[in-house]
Amino acid sequence: MAAPLPLPTHEVEETGELETPWQTIVWNDPVNLMSYVTFVFQKLFGYDREKATKLMLDVHHKGRATVSSGSKEKVEGDVAKLHAAGLWATMQKA
Repeated sequence: MAAPLPLPTHEVEETGELETPWQTIVWNDPVNLMSYVTFVFQKLFGYDREKATKLMLDVHHKGRATVSSGSKEKVEGDVAKLHAAGLWATMQKA
């Protein structure tokens, strides 16, 4: 039987704690049109129409979608851009 593969390691911050990636969550709202949400995902994140549409449908049907991830600073910026575009977005640790 083959030995199990090692788990991926995370970078260690100066504090010694493991760095946890953050996620940008977009929530469903009763205001924005589905076409507009798709447009925003394409413009802000550079997603092609197919991926942007899939994420928009997740927001519409499931109530939320994870649209980006990364460092806390990056995700804070993504949330701010989504707010500026009129979408309801939050961030959380992955």
